[in-house]
Amino acid sequence: MIWSLIVGAIIGAVAGAITNRGESMGWISNIVAGLIGSAIGQSLLGHWGPSLAGMSLIPSIIGAVILVLLVSVLLGIRGRD
Repeated sequence: MIWSLIVGAIIGAVAGAITNRGESMGWISNIVAGLIGSAIGQSLLGHWGPSLAGMSLIPSIIGAVILVLLVSVLLGIRGRD
């Protein structure tokens, strides 16, 4: 359980860094984005690539990026210019 939260936080932080929206996200948001993004990415892209704590990393990161971008657009959050 704790390992999943740690991996989820890392996935969320990577997604925030890729989208330049990581500054506006806290640790809880990173964990939520990582876990939900992992579910989205694995349901859309399947289970392939390296895996940690039951999460395939590449589809999870792609799913988290999609989630962060979608939430940012809906909430009107801008990235760093």
